[in-house]
Amino acid sequence: MTTPSRPSVAMRGSVAMQAMGEVTGEAYVRVASRAFIMAFYGTIRNLRLYPFENSVVQQSLQDLSQITNDLLTREKECEFRIAGEFIFVNSTRLRLDLENYSSFSALLNQFRQNGIGTLRTLRAPATRDWTVLLGFLMNPQGSDAVERFEALLKRLTDTSITAFELAPLVESDDEQGGERVESKEKAKRTYAKSVSATKEVINSVRMGQSANIKKIKRVVQGIVDQILSDETSLVGLTTIRDYDDYTFTHSVNVCIFSIALGRRLALTRLQLYDLGMAALFHDIGKARVPAEIINKVDVLTDEEWRAIASHPWMGVLALFTVKDQQEFPYRSMLVAFQHHMKRDLTGYPRSLRTKEMMFYSKIVAVADGFDAATSRRSYQTTPMAPSAVLQEMRDNARRGMDQVIVKAFINLLGVYPVGTFLVLDTFELAIVHAANPDPEMVSRPLVRIVSDDMGNVQYPGTVVDLTERNEAGDYRRTIIKTADPDKYGIRVGDYFV
Repeated sequence: MTTPSRPSVAMRGSVAMQAMGEVTGEAYVRVASRAFIMAFYGTIRNLRLYPFENSVVQQSLQDLSQITNDLLTREKECEFRIAGEFIFVNSTRLRLDLENYSSFSALLNQFRQNGIGTLRTLRAPATRDWTVLLGFLMNPQGSDAVERFEALLKRLTDTSITAFELAPLVESDDEQGGERVESKEKAKRTYAKSVSATKEVINSVRMGQSANIKKIKRVVQGIVDQILSDETSLVGLTTIRDYDDYTFTHSVNVCIFSIALGRRLALTRLQLYDLGMAALFHDIGKARVPAEIINKVDVLTDEEWRAIASHPWMGVLALFTVKDQQEFPYRSMLVAFQHHMKRDLTGYPRSLRTKEMMFYSKIVAVADGFDAATSRRSYQTTPMAPSAVLQEMRDNARRGMDQVIVKAFINLLGVYPVGTFLVLDTFELAIVHAANPDPEMVSRPLVRIVSDDMGNVQYPGTVVDLTERNEAGDYRRTIIKTADPDKYGIRVGDYFV
């Protein structure tokens, strides 16, 4: 069996490493580590597709060996460790982004299935070392992770593979529930697929091509199903707010917020599907606005502002060109047209016929306003704190939002929305993990402690309930204020992926 010759994922990783030149330390480790993960993932994938003798498999194994050996030579150590949802390489924590989601998740799952917490190379592994190890990982023996890990150690010893040292997986208290971990993984898969599909559709519209709606329908159905089964995991992922992919993550975030809000407003499952479709496409008109205007940092000219303000009705035109448009809900076109109108219709675009915003449009307007204000963009390098945005939406009448829906949104997210960065009276730093289910305790959410009282950052941190009391009946922890996580070198989204 032969396959066309082509550059492998790992080879592209090697090129990236070579481009680092003489860079050392953490910067080099990050590049080398990503190259390793891509090579690891690519080799396993190729081994599943082709026989061992295939040239693609052989090239992948060589790339994996070279990348590992280069890292070992330059840094004098090569240790890969997983802790919760994070990967550490030589004590450097790697960030999971949407682009590397597949390779990161594959490696995390491979380690977990085999009960491996740490993989350390004692010497430069040869191609045979990797072949045997990967073969064992892909074909584990044992009914659970503990048995598989013990069997793996024995199999490596029996085959005289001594290049690696393995340590078992140590789970934190937050990870003990298998169903909870599985739900989080499903939420991440749903989010990543949603962003990918949204990017594909928006780019198709931008290129003047007809976008296929069937994939988007599956995406929205996945989001609705996830919201109905585990709202917290998916809402938490909206904190990613990727700057480079803002257009796409914003659309997905608005879809998630809208569906979650629609659920609180007692919409049926079918209505949530329709609302989700409308929310995902609310900004589709921006695909027809020149990118240099969308991404402009400076103040817009009057002409540029008119171009931006045209995106609602441009969105309606774009939706008319969608493939299988006859299946597209008419309400989605109304939402694309109305989501900036404001409750009293003083927003844009002005319409002589519209007498009132549609209910879906009011929901999407609230979700859109919240995500936009809390995200970093080309012209908004310092986003507002989530709690401040909710207060502004509630108290500033000029925002023109339906106050009943705003109140429902606050009940959904809590006074301190998911992702809010907090300073506690214990001098610990925390991130809001979920709203408190007790409506009487909305100001005391569930938080994840990310730094101790001495300022030592913790990963993945510990989830605590701010309603917990000590022996004297006093609250163990109380919020002092919200803060900017950037000042502490913390990226909130890291704690939800």
